[in-house]
Amino acid sequence: MNVVISVDMEGVCGVSSWVQVSPPEFGGLVSGSEYERARIQMSREANAAALGAFEGGASGVLIADSHDTMRNLLPEYLDERVRYVSGNDRALSMVQGVQEKGVGALMMVGYHARAGTQGAPLAHTWNGSVRDVRINGVQAGEPYLNALLAGHYGVPTVFISGDDVAVKQVQESVGTEVVGVAVKEGLSMFSAVHLHPAEACRQIRAGAKKAAEGMHSAQPFTVLFPASVQLSFDHQARADQAGRVPGVTRIDAVTVGYSSPDAFHLFQMFRMLCKVAEVQLNG
Repeated sequence: MNVVISVDMEGVCGVSSWVQVSPPEFGGLVSGSEYERARIQMSREANAAALGAFEGGASGVLIADSHDTMRNLLPEYLDERVRYVSGNDRALSMVQGVQEKGVGALMMVGYHARAGTQGAPLAHTWNGSVRDVRINGVQAGEPYLNALLAGHYGVPTVFISGDDVAVKQVQESVGTEVVGVAVKEGLSMFSAVHLHPAEACRQIRAGAKKAAEGMHSAQPFTVLFPASVQLSFDHQARADQAGRVPGVTRIDAVTVGYSSPDAFHLFQMFRMLCKVAEVQLNG
């Protein structure tokens, strides 16, 4: 079976500031040297997961660059056996590839906690304007949404690495059987205690191997459908825009809701509403 590895950047070892995850051409500060260093570690952690997946029995590995512009991975740091996806115009976004034939598992590397989480470095959901997402009343961050979308294609989520809070959230909501590796302990929104980068890679490799060894018995993550979705923004002006979309109802000043028959519809509606809500708040 093949494995898809979705790799984000905020949960990578050594990262605790937006400066470190912002490409210079898209708002990165100073010279971009901190970003360049972080993308190297992002690439190393993605590769560590790939090596572990191969050691655990994966026949192929596809790595999906899933941060910001989705053009962060440095392929020279990747094992020559892997394929990788880059570029951000993708139907399945962060989990592009799970729809391919023969994929047996999804692994998530470098992930962060959901928006509003105390003590979690760079916690957010999707973009800076999303305050909360609830599916059938359950809070959902990016890992939850991605695990649900992978499950739509019958692909189980078997591994998560990132900060300790992100790992805990996934194991509590997606499943305790998901193998987790915390590469840092969150202190606040902008601070953490980190492992040594090499040790982080060693633990990710070992965890990914264990997860791959058990992927044949893992079950895809799903929820009860049709599902009720509530999406809250940071400002009522965003809900004004999103609430005008057919099929969407206004719940309160900053929250809209909709119903979805399946995870693909749920995810595409979520993305569309986030896009519609991108308005200038200064008028």
